[in-house]
Amino acid sequence: MVLSDKIRKVINWFYIPAVSRIVPHQTFLYAVCGGGNMFLNWVLYSVIYNFVLQKEVVDLGFISFSAHVMTYWIVVPITFYTGFWLNKYVTFTESKLRTRVQLNRYFISVLGSMLLSLIGLKFFVDVIGIYPTPSYIITSCISVIYSYLMQKYFTFRKVG
Repeated sequence: MVLSDKIRKVINWFYIPAVSRIVPHQTFLYAVCGGGNMFLNWVLYSVIYNFVLQKEVVDLGFISFSAHVMTYWIVVPITFYTGFWLNKYVTFTESKLRTRVQLNRYFISVLGSMLLSLIGLKFFVDVIGIYPTPSYIITSCISVIYSYLMQKYFTFRKVG
């Protein structure tokens, strides 16, 4: 049994009748996989922001980034690949689109999520004054609905 099948089996164990009456199976898979990937994202963000960058501005010589923005640019590539893998092999397994097409479409949808997140981060941290980690969590939650719709109807849509 491959890893994706094991993950799906564990998730399906929690897909009890009370849940299945309210939430479609694919939506449940997406919520669990996306939630796990988002949690990984939050943990990485918090660890890198607080302990690796130590909340300090990162000066690259030709440009400087605030710690909360630089942390974002470090974390996104990691969770991009884990998110794509979970969506392709656990959640949206019925899509017959080529992997290359799915990856390109996933990249486009993630760019939209990134734009929403960066605008949200700048707004919540720099305008409202909320701490970076809770601001990041808020912006992540906002982009979930956008992301689900993009994955279902664009990235991993059923063909034919």
